[in-house]
Amino acid sequence: IRSVQATKKITRAMELIASSRIIKAQNQVLASTPYATALYKAVSLAASNSRGNHPLLLNKKDGKRSAVLIITADRGLAGAYSANILREGERLTELLKDEQGKEVVPFVVGRKGLGYYKFRNREVAASWTGITDRPTYDDAREIAKALLEIFLKPEEQGGVHEIQVIYTRFVNRISQVPVVQRIVPLEVVEELVQSSPKMTEVDTHKPTLPLYDFEPSADAVLDELLPKYIEYLVYAALLQAAASEHAARQRAMKSATENAEELIKSLTRRDRKSTRLN
Repeated sequence: IRSVQATKKITRAMELIASSRIIKAQNQVLASTPYATALYKAVSLAASNSRGNHPLLLNKKDGKRSAVLIITADRGLAGAYSANILREGERLTELLKDEQGKEVVPFVVGRKGLGYYKFRNREVAASWTGITDRPTYDDAREIAKALLEIFLKPEEQGGVHEIQVIYTRFVNRISQVPVVQRIVPLEVVEELVQSSPKMTEVDTHKPTLPLYDFEPSADAVLDELLPKYIEYLVYAALLQAAASEHAARQRAMKSATENAEELIKSLTRRDRKSTRLN
């Protein structure tokens, strides 16, 4: 009974820690939203004014190598959080290999994912550990740099034609969903910018156009913006995964605490019954 009570204290403490970290992770996601909105609009405007031949926007349909970034956890005690991501990674790998005949180049975030690949003697192109609890923008920049380097290489030199990322999207404290998202080549939607004091409308039958000039050119601006956009996509995936990991750990530790309470009750009844019989 004393042993289970000690375990209960640990699981309860871990549940409270995970709960506080969920709030911090959610606040990080909310704080990054205005930057994401502004960056998305800037990229869309630059793309609509460019020649349309930027390598990050071109869809190489004949490519045979795909990079997959898999974001797992560094620590356990989070239920099936990492297992669900790794299972989704296996499905995507099977789809790319067997149905599309592509070679998969894995990039792994988290000790759980790295251990999974090492145990099966599978090579990974690069890995990052110790960052899943509290990811920073510098972490995302480092990961995005490695992904862009392999994407911009020709395939005959070890490059890839697309980059997929697998992470867990945070819906709420109860629901977290594994997601597969292609981040390169980018699919930037050229959305119409609604009218504002900085814009003018020549003809009511024509869409409003923004009064922006690009120096030195729209393509040069796109060269600067697109890598930052990739960095943000990776950063957003890391933040979503962090919030999901904490939520999964809180739920697992709450279940463990409740199970400990039930076990304590059961053992106490058994001890009292044994005492009466003696």
